Parts: sequence; C-alpha cells; structure tokens
Amino acid sequence: MSGLLALLDDVAGIAKVAAASVDDVAAQAAKAGAKAAGAVIDDAAVTPKYVHGFAAERELPIIWKITKGSIKNKLLILLPIGLLLANFAPWLISPLLMLGGAYLCFEGAEKIYHALVPHDTSHVFPEDEPGDPAHLEEQKAAGAIKTDFILSAEIMTIALAAIPDSNIWMEAATLATVGLGITVAVYGSVALIVKADDVGLYLAQNARLGLTRALGRGLVHAMPGFMKLLTIVGTAAMLWVGGSIVIHGMEELGFGWLGHHIHDWAYAIGHAVPDAWTGFVEWLAKAGMDGVFGVALGMILIPVATRIIAPLVGAVAGKTSSH
Repeated sequence: MSGLLALLDDVAGIAKVAAASVDDVAAQAAKAGAKAAGAVIDDAAVTPKYVHGFAAERELPIIWKITKGSIKNKLLILLPIGLLLANFAPWLISPLLMLGGAYLCFEGAEKIYHALVPHDTSHVFPEDEPGDPAHLEEQKAAGAIKTDFILSAEIMTIALAAIPDSNIWMEAATLATVGLGITVAVYGSVALIVKADDVGLYLAQNARLGLTRALGRGLVHAMPGFMKLLTIVGTAAMLWVGGSIVIHGMEELGFGWLGHHIHDWAYAIGHAVPDAWTGFVEWLAKAGMDGVFGVALGMILIPVATRIIAPLVGAVAGKTSSH
C-alpha cells in the first residue's frame, strides 16, 4: 500500500512539473510572439493580395494551401534550423536578426517609396494574365508561401531570441507553439478579412431586418478603407520593429551610441507629460524614432537591393535555369 501511495505521489509530482512546463511554454510563447508583432501584422497585410481576382469559392481553399505551406515553413524547416543556431552557433542569432530587421526596413521603405513615386506593378502581380486558372492559383499560392517563408524566418528568429536560456525541448515546444499560434492568428484573420465583403454583400441582399442590411452595406463599403489602413499599420510596424532590431543588434556589437541617445530622448519626452501618460508617451517616442531610423536605413537599402543584389540574384538564377 505504501508503495502504491509513493507511486501516486511521484505521478502527482511529475504532473505538477508537466503542468508548470506547459505554463512556461505558454508564457514564453506569448512573450516571444509579441516581439514579432511587426512581421505578423505585415504577414496579415500582405497575404490578401494573393487571392485577389479569384472566384469567391476559391479564396478559402487558396488560403488553406498557404496556411499549410506556412506551417511546413515554420515547423519542418525553420524550427530545426533555429534550434541548431541556438545550441551550436548562438553568436549568429544577433547578426541574422539584424539582417532580418534590415529586410523589414527595406520592405517598409519600399512601400513608402512606391506610394510616393507610383509605378506600374502589373509585371509583378499579373492579375489578369490569361491561362489555366488552376495553374495561376498554384503560382499565386507558391508565391505567397515564398513570401511567408521570409516573414516566418523573421518571426521565428525574433521568437528564438526572446526565449530565455532553457533546454532544447523547452525551446522546441515554445517555438512550435509560437509558429502554430501565429499561423492560426494570421491566416484566420486573413480568411475573415477576405470573406468580410462577401458576408456584407450577403447580408445586404438577403437579411430580413433593415438594420442588418445596413450593417452588410456598411461592411462592404468599409473593407477597402480597412485594407488600406491595415497596409499602413503593417508598414509602420515593419519599420518600427525592423529599426529597433537593427539598433539593438548594434548595441550588442558594441555600437550603442544611437540606442542610448534614442533611449535618453524618449525618456525626456515621456517625462515631459503628466505621469499618467509617461509610459505610453515614452514608448511611442522610442517606437517613432526607431521607425524613422528604419525608414532611413530602408531608403539606403533600396538602391543596394535593386541595383546590386537583385541583378546578382537574377544572374545566378539565369545560370541555374540554363543548366
């Protein structure tokens, strides 16, 4: 009897440890996911364009294809690479984060540049090109999955850097939780965004109550503006997060003067307002200055990427395809 009680006590102890581990994973995943907010918002803002122009009944199947590709990117490719880096080459994480942050700055600055200097993008997203709809659907889904890979790499790297030192299994569980949670959040949101106008149209045409029909019409009219707002928020988040990542990486490499100045300026601005607003204003000032740095860095990177990196990649890709 005493042996049975001892066994039950051991089982209860193991269950407590397991429950504590689950709580730790959830808490660490939440903190790590919050750090990747900029890339997450951009992911949600970018994806809807890949289903634009398709029949309404094909929108959700395309999003599901992209979702499955995103899960594969995160769990089968990026998670193992992240664990190898964390346990065998942790010194590479900060430079890779800076590289990803610089990419976010480039993407955000490029969007601003294109908004200020309009140009023809039909060669990039040929929405009206003739051909087999199934083939075009596969092309769009493949393009979205490639874009997701870049954003997912940034998300997973940011999450990995935010996880406290722990064993490899805790890191793997936290990264998997972050990856799955963010994928569900992003593509669930994308599905809602993409189908919102269809829901609004259905309500406007079929609802019995006048108030419900008015709500449907309002939803249809509101979605174009909401998509523009989402793009603006995503761009701002990219620049803020990308700029802060690069500045923090510079501090870790011994170039902390810019980060220290931004901190001091934000502190001074925050303490120039009533105490109730100090924390928010200080955060807003720092985020704004990080974003301004992100814009400046991104604008510098635009000619580098378009005139040097892109031609090199095109030359290599051309040689590879010729072989």
